[in-house]
Amino acid sequence: MPKPNVLILGGVGFIGRNLVEFLIESDCCGKIRVADKVLPQTAGLSEKQKQYFEKIEFKQSNLARTATISKVFDDEANFDYVINLAGETKYSQADEVYKENIYDVTVTCASEAAKRNVKRFIEVSTAQVYDSGNKARAEDAKLKPWTGLAKQKLKAEEQLKSIEGLKYIIVRPSTVYGPGDLSGLMPRMIAAAVYKTLNEKLEFLWAKDLAINTVHVRDVAAALWHLCEHGEDGQVYNLSDSGSTDQGKIAKSLESIFGISAGFMGNIQSKLATSIAMKQVAETANDKHLKPWSDLCKAQGITNTPLTPYLDEELLYNNPLSIDGTAITKTGFTYKYPEVTDDLLRESLKYFIDIGFFPGNILKE
Repeated sequence: MPKPNVLILGGVGFIGRNLVEFLIESDCCGKIRVADKVLPQTAGLSEKQKQYFEKIEFKQSNLARTATISKVFDDEANFDYVINLAGETKYSQADEVYKENIYDVTVTCASEAAKRNVKRFIEVSTAQVYDSGNKARAEDAKLKPWTGLAKQKLKAEEQLKSIEGLKYIIVRPSTVYGPGDLSGLMPRMIAAAVYKTLNEKLEFLWAKDLAINTVHVRDVAAALWHLCEHGEDGQVYNLSDSGSTDQGKIAKSLESIFGISAGFMGNIQSKLATSIAMKQVAETANDKHLKPWSDLCKAQGITNTPLTPYLDEELLYNNPLSIDGTAITKTGFTYKYPEVTDDLLRESLKYFIDIGFFPGNILKE
């Protein structure tokens, strides 16, 4: 029986590059095509990932342009599975940016997939679509997106239901971390590096029990493929490990990895600090962090890096991300990384150290 052909939209990004790595190492596909506006040669891939991308077919495509979509799908043999990782990933962007680069991209690509009779379209959304709270949110929990990105993701999800003939699955991961992570746990690790340089205590807003539930990117990659083969059409699946990650656990790891002291302002003090304007709080913190980070990188000869300690205002509010990721296990899927560990965070750092994006000398010996 021939192996299935797979099209990965937005496949050069954080999750996409790890998915390509998983698919190549698993030898489970006949053909892999990646479509992305970013070239693999300029994307900051690891050496191993560069080799893997030479084994797949790449099409440079701006998926926000509807005229290019049909060319992305065109092939002698139809694609069995389409996995959509495309779209804006930065926070605090204008609504029009999210509509064009999330909603429009998703709906256009999904419509083309339905037209081509794709066996399964996997839409990778976000767990930020749920109403935030301390109780773990399952797939049937109340929906109340709390970032601009999540609002357009949810609108796109809802529109998929109305596309005739589309066989789709929606995936909602919690905070994704691992090699190549730019916006999950990495900003906290960059902040830790800055505070080590400043020789100051790193203090987070809110309390140590603020939930930041997580899922490792290799588990996300494995789950996406598993759902291609074993998921149920029209269903939603959360992806989140069983480690109940919160600020306290992350802070302990940062202390261990960087040799710093980390703490929390607490809910009362944080409310007072943010009562005037969260925007001002974010600007003050960013003003403090950006120059020391720049100086630290320059001292190590790093002149160009996508890594930044910049804090997005949207992510500073008291919004617990507590997600129940167990439903997918009933389909036979097993998480290989049940919790965040120091070693896994060090691996994330090593990824960027090896390609010259992070100053390795700042880590605790």
